[in-house]
Amino acid sequence: MSTGLKRIGYSYRINDPAFEEYVRKTNRWSLIFALILAFIAVIGFYIAGETSSEMSNPEALLIGLGIGGMFIAIALIQISWRQKAKTWDGEVIDKKIEHKKRIRDEYDSENNRRTYVEHYTLYTVLIRREDGKIHPISVEDNDTIYNYYQVGDKVRYHGFLNSFEKYDKSKDTIIFCNACGTLCDINEDYCYRCKCPLLK
Repeated sequence: MSTGLKRIGYSYRINDPAFEEYVRKTNRWSLIFALILAFIAVIGFYIAGETSSEMSNPEALLIGLGIGGMFIAIALIQISWRQKAKTWDGEVIDKKIEHKKRIRDEYDSENNRRTYVEHYTLYTVLIRREDGKIHPISVEDNDTIYNYYQVGDKVRYHGFLNSFEKYDKSKDTIIFCNACGTLCDINEDYCYRCKCPLLK
C-alpha cells in the first residue's frame, strides 16, 4: 500500500505486463463465450426445427448457424478493436446532468404487455481530445464518474483497455481500475478484483 504520494502525472505502470495478460484473457473469454452462444443457437434451432410446427430443418438450422456466426463475428470485431485502439490525451471541458424518460414494456407470466414510463438521470462528462473531437462518458443513475472528473482535468485514454486515467489524482480518495473498472481505494497499489496495478 502506498500513501502520501503526490499522484500527479500519468503512471508508468501502464507498461506492466499484467495489463497485456488481462487483455489476452479478456479476448480469450470473449471468444469462448461467443462459441458457447453459437453452439447453443445452432443446437437450439436444430431441435426447434425437428420438434416445432412453426419451422423445419434445414431452414431452422440455417437460422441457428446465422445467429451463431453473428455471435462469433461480434467477438472477433471486439478483439480486433482492442488491438487497434489508440491512446490519446484530452481534457474535461463540461459535465451535464439530464433528467430523462423513456417508454418501457414489461410482460407478466401470461405474456400480457404493460407499457410504462421510466424516469432516469443521465450523468455525462465531455472530454475534448487533442484532435478536437468530443468524447462523452455517460452513465445512468450513478454520479460516481461524474463526481470523479472536474472541468479542466487532463486525462489520457488508454485504447487497448478502453479506459481513462486522470493526470492529477492528488486530491482523490478513490481510483478506477483501468483494466476492469472496479472502484478502488486510492491508497491501494493493485485492484482487489483483477490484481492489475492501479495507475496513480
